Amino acid sequence: MVNRTRRAVFTASLFLAGCAVAGSLLGGRVAAQSASDESTLRDSMKQFTDAYSVVEANYADKLNTDQVDKAIYDGAIPGMLDTLDPHSSFFDPKAFAKMREDQQGKYFGVGMTIQPQGNKIVVVAPFEGTPSYRAGIRPGDVFLSIDGKSTEKMDSSEVASLLKGPRGTHVVVTMAREGSPKPLTFDLVRDEIPHLTVDLSIEIKPHIGYVHIASFSSETTAKELQDDLDKFGPGLQGLLIDLRSNPGGLLNMAVDVCDKFLQKGQIVVSQRGRAFPDQVYRAPHGSDAKYPIVILVNRNTASAAEIVSGALQDHDRALIVGETTFGKGLVQTVFPIAENTGLALTTYHYYTPSGRLIQRDYAGESRFDYFYVRDDAAPANNTNKEVKLTDSGRTVYGGGGITPDEKIPEIKSTHQEDVLLQHYAFFNFSKHWLATHPTVPRDFVVDDAVMADFKNFLKDQKIEYTDKDLNDCIDWVKTSIKAELFTAQFGQMQGMAVRVNWDPQIAKALTYMPEAQALFEHKAFPAASGNTKQVAATK
Repeated sequence: MVNRTRRAVFTASLFLAGCAVAGSLLGGRVAAQSASDESTLRDSMKQFTDAYSVVEANYADKLNTDQVDKAIYDGAIPGMLDTLDPHSSFFDPKAFAKMREDQQGKYFGVGMTIQPQGNKIVVVAPFEGTPSYRAGIRPGDVFLSIDGKSTEKMDSSEVASLLKGPRGTHVVVTMAREGSPKPLTFDLVRDEIPHLTVDLSIEIKPHIGYVHIASFSSETTAKELQDDLDKFGPGLQGLLIDLRSNPGGLLNMAVDVCDKFLQKGQIVVSQRGRAFPDQVYRAPHGSDAKYPIVILVNRNTASAAEIVSGALQDHDRALIVGETTFGKGLVQTVFPIAENTGLALTTYHYYTPSGRLIQRDYAGESRFDYFYVRDDAAPANNTNKEVKLTDSGRTVYGGGGITPDEKIPEIKSTHQEDVLLQHYAFFNFSKHWLATHPTVPRDFVVDDAVMADFKNFLKDQKIEYTDKDLNDCIDWVKTSIKAELFTAQFGQMQGMAVRVNWDPQIAKALTYMPEAQALFEHKAFPAASGNTKQVAATK
């Protein structure tokens, strides 16, 4: 434990020293680092190690490894970063490894999402085409053992770790399934599991495509999008890009996604910071795509997703609809540190092509308030925001996220909906229903008989409901039932497609396709002539 303790303290000391050295190097002031500055740094590091030594020598109980890691990784380093801004963060070894895995866009395992339910670990859904999906594992299956080792006291991260492993190796899982008289055993062969960030693409209306980009965290995001655009074919006449609750990710992926729709050389985003020279990112290849685009955003659309929204809005290439986005205009650079840890440090502010800084003000706010508390009741007020112009001269605003061209309010859940979700009512009902119905037909409809079965299930599970409350949200209830059953029978994407085809915000966003078409015809390709007639011919 002592050796690991010393390594943890060394990591913290190296972190502090690295930040100071990076500050002087990045600022181009190495020669200006005075003896006084160096002395102050040494004093600060000595104070830290002295404080730790006092704790180690005198604390009432002997420190164990977990306490040391928690003090360094969850305390000292994040505490310092919290004083800078809400987005600078520290990756401990587990988080750093997960970040690397996400960026690669793949891992080796069996391909499923799992979650705890009570004291059990339950399959949420197997990924289509993966070993778990091919073996017939279903949503709702409960882990009993992995390679003969009981999962009774394991958490979801321990189970996930056991399921991962080298490609081609075997892992034997034993599951309990509702309706099955005895446990089910599956011998799975681990394989490469893609981590898709463009997780759904469908032709939502004739010749109108829909793509959902969950994040920009993978180096494969732009390629995934291009593959889906290719599947739509040359007859595509409109595209709806859903960026709701997309937290962002890699800057280069945001640039490459914009490249699918902008002209070659058009600015996507620029970065300005104290330490590095300013940088301007442009569409490297450009596109001749000739269809209108609507982008649907919400209050949790952030970072790289805001770069895409802002760039396509500023160039009049897409109509932005929904809610004002999160407002993250700070750019983090990840610096690897000792012990497989990393530091995501804010090094730039980013600006949209029109020059908008969209970072929301965080002065005087706690970290919790910044991320989770927004004043929904306050009316939109652009009086004190910076005003910029798009390529065609439309007014856009900075300083607090991307303001949509057309507002589509958030759909508020009812008390009844919250109760059903809190009790996993639809997820658990799908297990119950499939225990007595072996298959779900493609033309499945949630009719009166299914609803009666659902109500009986709610009574058996002692889940609160009234007929009136259910009727008030009946379309949502029926969609949720069908989505869970389709996920179990046909795969996660088919379940998502059921929800997308019902979603009122998506339905409203599609009504703005004519406005997006008009925007496209007037400004999308200013360097080309005759585009209006060509675009009109593709309707």
